[in-house]
Amino acid sequence: MRISTKGRYGTRALLDIALCQSENPVQLKAISERQQIPLHYLERIIALLVRAGLLKSIRGPAGGITLGKSPKDINISEVIGVLEGSTAPVECVDDPDACPRTDSCVMCDIWTEMKEAVDGVLESVTLQDLIERHHEKIQKSVM
Repeated sequence: MRISTKGRYGTRALLDIALCQSENPVQLKAISERQQIPLHYLERIIALLVRAGLLKSIRGPAGGITLGKSPKDINISEVIGVLEGSTAPVECVDDPDACPRTDSCVMCDIWTEMKEAVDGVLESVTLQDLIERHHEKIQKSVM
């Protein structure tokens, strides 16, 4: 499984919003510049995350983007699910009817184990964990 640019940019943007959001919404242009993500592409990614309820869009002169939930309640598996879809490496893992050999195929078992391992890692990490890891890396680089 490979995470696409959409997934990588989406998680970076979400972390940026979490780090920069105080009481004011974060401007898309500022995220685009800090994260070096093309603005038009970022707008599409943000729209998906807003639709999923992970972010909120606030209109008006003082508008921008805020988190839709607390960072501790945003699971990275949710983000990847919204932006990438399933983590299954092959179709038969999610849809056993996609292949007539699913019941007898030993590789299907391996692909299922692979998906479960990836999902386990992604489910174990929240946006709050990423915020804490970010602060730790910053502190280490200053020392």
